[in-house]
Amino acid sequence: MPVSKKRVKNSQPTQTKKLSPKAFGDKGPSSRSYIVIMTLLMVLGVLMIVLNYLTVLPGSVSKWYLWSGLGLIGVGFIMTTEYR
Repeated sequence: MPVSKKRVKNSQPTQTKKLSPKAFGDKGPSSRSYIVIMTLLMVLGVLMIVLNYLTVLPGSVSKWYLWSGLGLIGVGFIMTTEYR
């Protein structure tokens, strides 16, 4: 039966690589207005969906209110990917 090769142990520890801040795009923290807009879009989306099903919005229950609410929530979540 064949025998597997033995691993050669290295006596020196592995060297760590230092990452510079420019590797991540030194942009700084998000502004307060960005956070407010991001949160507002998600809250408005949920509110639009809930009000649609409570028939408070003009017209009867409409799929356009549902899609608009989901779109607002989606844009809010996309904005969270750029949040710093």
